[in-house]
Amino acid sequence: MIQPGLARISSLLQTTNIPWRAIHVAGTNGKGSVCAYASAMLAAGKIRYGRFTSPHLMDRWDCIAINGTSIDESLFKSVEDRVKSRDGSEHIQASEFELLTATAFEVFTQEKVDVGIIEVGMGGRHDATNVLENPFVTVITKIGKDHQSFLGNTLEEIADQKAGIMKKNAPCVVDSTNPKEVLDLFQNTARNVGAALVLEVPLHDDESDEQIWSVIDSNDYEPHQKVNLCLAYEAVKQTLVQMGLSVEPSKLLSGIQPNLWPGRLQQLSIEALTGRKELALLDGAHNGQSAEVLGSFVDRKIRRHDSPVTWVIAMSAGKITKDLLSPLLKLGDNVVTIEFGPVEGMPWVSGYKGKSIIEAAEGMVSLGQTYNAGSSVLDALLRGAEISQEGPLVIAGSLYLVSDVMRLLRQVQLQNTA
Repeated sequence: MIQPGLARISSLLQTTNIPWRAIHVAGTNGKGSVCAYASAMLAAGKIRYGRFTSPHLMDRWDCIAINGTSIDESLFKSVEDRVKSRDGSEHIQASEFELLTATAFEVFTQEKVDVGIIEVGMGGRHDATNVLENPFVTVITKIGKDHQSFLGNTLEEIADQKAGIMKKNAPCVVDSTNPKEVLDLFQNTARNVGAALVLEVPLHDDESDEQIWSVIDSNDYEPHQKVNLCLAYEAVKQTLVQMGLSVEPSKLLSGIQPNLWPGRLQQLSIEALTGRKELALLDGAHNGQSAEVLGSFVDRKIRRHDSPVTWVIAMSAGKITKDLLSPLLKLGDNVVTIEFGPVEGMPWVSGYKGKSIIEAAEGMVSLGQTYNAGSSVLDALLRGAEISQEGPLVIAGSLYLVSDVMRLLRQVQLQNTA
């Protein structure tokens, strides 16, 4: 169950020492990529950091990492047990995400990190991660419509929730490609809370832009990836200044690659599962804005005039199917649907019925072949590979589907090495 508010997480962490400071990242899309780029830069600078992102990829504990490596299950469970014991003894009744957030923060303290890279779970103002009071810098990525039942129905209402992570005296880096009314809201919020400054990036004539693209080939990056890298670069730059480190941030770009984050425009082999030789594209696009980015990428880089795209699609219940599907589907495309199973640690999440997704898709465009794989991810991949033959195959619609696919591949790899 999602329970916004900071009272419970504050109680959970009341006696926890948090000596580290954070790069705190909110936004609708791009949060994970910004965290990944910032992580790579801190790693290049030999700065000890922790990263907390959500949802987890394959295991509940892999959302917590120290210096780029997911923590061990044993460490996770020992700290989680301590947090849960406190929750029970003090009758706090914290939500699953609040327990996870407290666990991550205590791990960071125990592991003596200097910087925490923290991704907001949902929204910002009332998100459990917003218990942080003294971040190095806050970051707000692209704003779009998602989680409207919690955050509001307009971009301004949603942006107001995201802007809630701004803190007094802390600089805030925001995505300059957001609409003017959103940027104006950010500036007003910053003035009201006393934020140090608001940096709108990229500016395209800024010195930081020149520093980045003099080191990195911009041709390797999609437009949204360029923006996310600029956000991460400026956030790290601000962090280095506040840490008193005389490190030139452009020197920390050596470990940066376009697709550092799994499940974002990821070219993936599923041959071990399906026998398909050609790579599939795996992307966690799960709202209208991210679907537009994915659809544009597919149309420019993958779609062929002689072969339709075959889509393997899952969606979370409550998503607006038209917003997600219309940027993706074209005349004659094939659609295979899957209803992903329960998500560990996230009992409030459930999958959209595959039959309903197909019905919605057929109401938008004339499709080629369709198939509902029920709850079997493997069946969906096998049928997708069979229908697509050597043509384009894209797996998309949900980060939870990304997780299911990655777990299946890991299972096969473990069996092959046993």
